[in-house]
Amino acid sequence: MADLNDEAVAAALDAPVGRGEPILQVRNLKKHFPLTQGILFKKQVGAVKAVDGVSFDLYQGETLGIVGESGCGKSTVAKLLMNLERATAGEVFYKGQDITKLSGRALKAVRRNIQMVFQDPYTSLNPRMTVGDIIGEPFDIHSEVAPKGDRRRKVQELLDVVGLNPEYINRYPHQFSGGQRQRIGIARGLALNPEIIICDEPVSALDVSVQAQVINLMGKLQDEFNLSYVFIAHDLSIVRHISDRVGVMYLGKMAEIGTDEQIYEHPTHPYTQALLSAVPVPDPEARAHRERIILTGDVPSPANPPSGCSFRTRCWKAQEKCSQEAPVLAIPERFKGQDTPAAHFSACHFAEEKNVVPAH
Repeated sequence: MADLNDEAVAAALDAPVGRGEPILQVRNLKKHFPLTQGILFKKQVGAVKAVDGVSFDLYQGETLGIVGESGCGKSTVAKLLMNLERATAGEVFYKGQDITKLSGRALKAVRRNIQMVFQDPYTSLNPRMTVGDIIGEPFDIHSEVAPKGDRRRKVQELLDVVGLNPEYINRYPHQFSGGQRQRIGIARGLALNPEIIICDEPVSALDVSVQAQVINLMGKLQDEFNLSYVFIAHDLSIVRHISDRVGVMYLGKMAEIGTDEQIYEHPTHPYTQALLSAVPVPDPEARAHRERIILTGDVPSPANPPSGCSFRTRCWKAQEKCSQEAPVLAIPERFKGQDTPAAHFSACHFAEEKNVVPAH
């Protein structure tokens, strides 16, 4: 994919009205994992393009949802935002500072303000540590946040904030349910009073009823602490419930970005339309009248993506131009200057509005 042009970078994209300057700016972010041959003398023979030119902005108090099928690069983006993986190229600006270039104390200072809630509450908590030690561990690294004599009180406050009994402080993770463990993970993420929390599929391992409880808790905490979320998930209904804006990823690239209304009710990228057509509709009458889009073929390998548009091998709109020229994430020409929800950013040469989900 070619580097984004100035218009698309400025896009980053569909800035919310009244939000001011973005707190996090991601520009043309890439992560390519090398493929090697040989045992003693390894030779690079290619690369897996897990993330291949992603750009977006995040604003204070906003939730940006990122959706896409398994293997599209969502979780790799989360690790790059935390600098848990070093980017191959691109930039991640936190308040104007490129964190991809940081290390040591400078990176430590930034990480205090950008925390993460992991996907699996069963493996992300150390089974040998008590809840108090797990939530209080960030204070060992950033001792200025909570002096040693005040840590127990601080941990109990955090347990109370996430809806757990403060008296559970000496219990171990195996003594909690999955939803309670995820609340512990959220409390750990809140410990350092961050401004941004990266949520990597935080409810995918939970029962549906528990998912709703955790999502509602995260919304409550966002209002209380003015948090900004990057919320990564594959469940489209959950993402719509919690997100202000939504980005759709396919094969390491951003296919479409817009507000939740624009993406869910006025999608213009064929991949987004196909995803939404698969969303379950509870009303039998509405379900009978909706159009189901069945994609053919398999997702291409990120080690050998198609030329031009990465989606063209599965797209019913694909033409010769799609194989020769990679589409840029920008407002489609046909919608420019129009006061229509379809005028949002889409990486498709032949973007066209198509509502595939019946009104309900």
